[in-house]
Amino acid sequence: MSVTIKEVAREAGVSVATVSRVLNGSCNVSEDSAARVNDAIKKLNYSPNYLGRNLRKRETNVILCIMPSSEHSLYSKIVGGMQRYASKIGYDVITAVSDGVSTVEARQMNMLYNRTVDGVVLLGTLFDAQSLNRLAENYDIALCCEGVTGANVLTVAVDDEGAAIDAVKALVKKGHSDIAFIGTKSEAISSTARENGYKMALEECGIPYREELVYKDSYEYACGFDAMNYFNSLEKRPTAIFAVSDLLAIAAIHRAYELGIEVGKDISIMGFDNITMCEMMLPTVSTVEQPCEKMGELVIAKLIENIHSTEKDNKYYTVDHRVILRQSTGD
Repeated sequence: MSVTIKEVAREAGVSVATVSRVLNGSCNVSEDSAARVNDAIKKLNYSPNYLGRNLRKRETNVILCIMPSSEHSLYSKIVGGMQRYASKIGYDVITAVSDGVSTVEARQMNMLYNRTVDGVVLLGTLFDAQSLNRLAENYDIALCCEGVTGANVLTVAVDDEGAAIDAVKALVKKGHSDIAFIGTKSEAISSTARENGYKMALEECGIPYREELVYKDSYEYACGFDAMNYFNSLEKRPTAIFAVSDLLAIAAIHRAYELGIEVGKDISIMGFDNITMCEMMLPTVSTVEQPCEKMGELVIAKLIENIHSTEKDNKYYTVDHRVILRQSTGD
């Protein structure tokens, strides 16, 4: 049986309140009493139940981050920013991976419901807007990297539409007008916004939108491979491609070389995210950089403010992006 605080108090000849003050580092205890309490703690090998105490206070100083995958360097960079900021103010960030399975994500949320953690950050979620709004009424949650349409929940993400516009305009500036698009059939805000940005950039540059230059499937690597096959089968192959993710862009690059198409010369390819592999590839991959660390820092700062506030901030915050031109677009 574990030793209780009452037993420590009895051994030291003081009240439970005095033991509690010693454990909390209060100066409102005489040196003699503090010494007796510390001696009793050592003698009885007493270990304070900080988790139980924090749960009674409804504070644990721990934030849970649920990721759909552990293999994406984008997520690891965001978590790194979260952890660095949290550590500075006495919080810890723990992570869980849902693998994109709704039942797993729902089970992981139990840590929030039973107050094992103070709040949750979701890096992409399978919860719909209605469910998120209900959760936000009683718990401190935030979305990061990927918002949810209709969710009145604290969200931190990049301006996907604006970033896509800048990426396509960078290709136009390099002389391209036959610009293809690799997207997804997903209804996720980011995917839809990046496709809208592609269309808007073409319109603003006076370039007609052509349905045959659009290939949409999923975020899977093989889809970038298939997209390149499709574009190569057209009577007039596009001179540039904008993909909604780096993984799709990298797959297209690999397939282009298999087809004897020189990337950066015969065709330019631009991705989105600036994952670590973009700089490791040959050619290096042009992309849109999301400031992952900054997103992580901001979402933790705002979430912790919500935890300690009666007025909840449920705004949608956007962070700056940067278009990076590398070898895959001829730089």
